[in-house]
Amino acid sequence: MRASGEALASREARTPGRGDTYKWIALSNVTLGVLIATIDSSIMLIAMPDIFRGIALDPLLPGNSFYLLWMILSFLVVSSVLVVSLGRLGDLYGRVRMYNLGFAVFTVGSILLSVTWLNGREAAVYLVVMRVVQGVGAAFLVANSAAILTDAFPPDQRGLALGINNVAGISGSFIGLVMGGILAPIEWRLIFLVSVPIGLFGTVWAYLKLEDRGIRRKAPIDWLGNITFALGLILVMIGITYGIEPSGHSQMGWTSAPVMAELSAGAALLVTFLVVESRVENPMFRLRLFRIRAFSFGTLSTFLAAVGRGGLMFMLIIWLQGIWLPEHGYSFTNTPLWAGIYILPLTFGFLLAGPVSGFLSDRYGARPFATGGMIGACVSFVLLMLLPVDFSYPEFALVLFMNGLSMGAFASPNRAGVMNSLPAGDRGAGGGMNSTFQNSAQVLSIGIFFTLMIVGLSSALSSSLYRGLTRYGVPPGIAAHAAHLPPVATLFSAFLGYNPVEHLVGASTLSRLPAHDRTALTGHDFFARLISAPFHSGLQTAFVFAIVACAVAAAASWARGERFVYSGGETPRPTEDRDQLAELAD
Repeated sequence: MRASGEALASREARTPGRGDTYKWIALSNVTLGVLIATIDSSIMLIAMPDIFRGIALDPLLPGNSFYLLWMILSFLVVSSVLVVSLGRLGDLYGRVRMYNLGFAVFTVGSILLSVTWLNGREAAVYLVVMRVVQGVGAAFLVANSAAILTDAFPPDQRGLALGINNVAGISGSFIGLVMGGILAPIEWRLIFLVSVPIGLFGTVWAYLKLEDRGIRRKAPIDWLGNITFALGLILVMIGITYGIEPSGHSQMGWTSAPVMAELSAGAALLVTFLVVESRVENPMFRLRLFRIRAFSFGTLSTFLAAVGRGGLMFMLIIWLQGIWLPEHGYSFTNTPLWAGIYILPLTFGFLLAGPVSGFLSDRYGARPFATGGMIGACVSFVLLMLLPVDFSYPEFALVLFMNGLSMGAFASPNRAGVMNSLPAGDRGAGGGMNSTFQNSAQVLSIGIFFTLMIVGLSSALSSSLYRGLTRYGVPPGIAAHAAHLPPVATLFSAFLGYNPVEHLVGASTLSRLPAHDRTALTGHDFFARLISAPFHSGLQTAFVFAIVACAVAAAASWARGERFVYSGGETPRPTEDRDQLAELAD
């Protein structure tokens, strides 16, 4: 039954006329859904200063960093947790049905975010909760999009289709930066409202045009597996989030009792989840899929690439907003928008390499392009390490473009290789598993990059800050207090486009200083020059980590083997690895 269903789906996708038209309808709608979901995952990053001004809340005051972190991460955390479960529900009850529901939930979440009437902490809590709702909708979209495309396209065109879809998803996170920088200064609610007409159009279009061509198998829902997985992953991500925040007298919270308890409990629940999945009859997490070499090594390389890439965006934004742009005359209030604009070469690289590499992988297989992309990413991180803090922008843009090309060359073939390796009835669950590894790796990467950066800053920032402040008349006691504040506050202020000195020493202290000292301290380049050397030290360490992650991802990608397309039948196709089919068969 499964083989005949797979053959029927393949014949429908190849048939001229209606079937041939449908696959392009599916590609355009699904790509729109993934694009708007990923744009909204990052659109808040650059818009944060305008959001906090709009709701009258200072995110740098003690106790308010919670709202800052969870406005950023709640969307990503909830989509990471739910994407496997929702992909599995798509296998059971129809991928298009789940996808359509996701578009509707996402649109409702966007509407609710744009009508916020509260102020202060109440408004911040409201925004975090509504971001969770929006994240649930995005999880429905991401969990089922790749499976819908795999059902609609024949194997020899999936690389191109999944490449376009995957690159739209990755580049959407960078497009969101620019959109947030443009819209938020006009009216911060526009960053959510802009998704509403697109969401309404996409929802109606999906309900009218998408067809469920997947293979369904009736099975009970694995409730115990869903619960243990969700709770375990949530606890681990919460622990990572609070690990980068100061705790007591420590500059970071990794050794604090709550963080250690969250990480330990989360890890224990995830181990329990694996035990449950190995014993239930219809598991949520299809562990047997890891017996397919193309799937297991493709998913591993997805995870490692996301670990290497996930924190890069934050580091580049801090580099530009906190140092380079102020040193080149940009006011702190304008740095968020220009940081998004100056990162665009990275997006252009993604957009160029993704569809091309996906198209070529249909002909030559995923391994050479995905592996080559990760090797290119290693080289680009080495070049970023060699750049001075006060770089020449053409050189910086060229390296970013190379990084985008490399990541795009990896992402599309790797995604196509993973989806081609899956049996038709498991595409939703398998695609969701791959997306979960990618999304959770991004949260892990942010924690790692911030930790390495804070460690690098801690060694030199305190003494540099004390000397710089006292040189311009700040009383030694106040300068010492500012110098010993946790570096994460300095990073957050640079990330938000605030003038850090005003928050470090206070407006009352600045008002008592001579005019020329006050002007020097609050000028564009004082803090940028002060932090550049310590920041560069931390940045070097973070880039070394990214190089190692991408190098291991390249090795994992090469280990996937030759091109493999799961046929669901007894006789392997010429492009299939017979050993992989034998490993899967029970």
